[in-house]
Amino acid sequence: MKNLLLLFLVVFSFSCAQHNEKTTEETPFQKTMNDEFKDASKSPLKAKDLKTFEGLDFFPYDSVFVVKASLKRLPDTEWFNMKTTTDRLSKERVFGILTFELKGKSFELNVYQGQELMQKEGFENYLFLPFLDNTNGTLTYGGGRYIDLEIPDGDTIEIDFNSAYNPYCAYNEKYSCPIVPRENYIDIDVEAGIKAFNK
Repeated sequence: MKNLLLLFLVVFSFSCAQHNEKTTEETPFQKTMNDEFKDASKSPLKAKDLKTFEGLDFFPYDSVFVVKASLKRLPDTEWFNMKTTTDRLSKERVFGILTFELKGKSFELNVYQGQELMQKEGFENYLFLPFLDNTNGTLTYGGGRYIDLEIPDGDTIEIDFNSAYNPYCAYNEKYSCPIVPRENYIDIDVEAGIKAFNK
């Protein structure tokens, strides 16, 4: 009986540990991002910032910000010129509409497909999810953040806001970054992913 009770407690403790919603441990996404930013051949950082760079500032990983979204595909949408932070225009189309619940609220976001990028090897299934939220300009970059997605086989897709990252122009104005459309605004604090960069 004692052994059975001990086994139950061990299993129960392990199960609880598996359902932790937050962790401060470095995730694979965070490690990859930090490695790229430290690599002078890949980093978007200016030389002066790279000299003192130790790592990006992330919110702690929080499973609350991992959501399942339904995808309504829009196969007949026209290509349009998405404005960027420079004079360059990015040829995009709305691939579909993502519907999901987060923090007890329902949201819809447009997910985009880039005409030029989809023709590059390895990016044929790439989808671009830019978004704005209530942390922009304080805790996070004022211009919003991006999430990379892939076209799913079915009509559901996982959005992990813990993998939200800043456009390169948040670190260096020489880059040309798509401006997040106003319709992709989420009216909550998305405290997940990368925080604002302190230059």
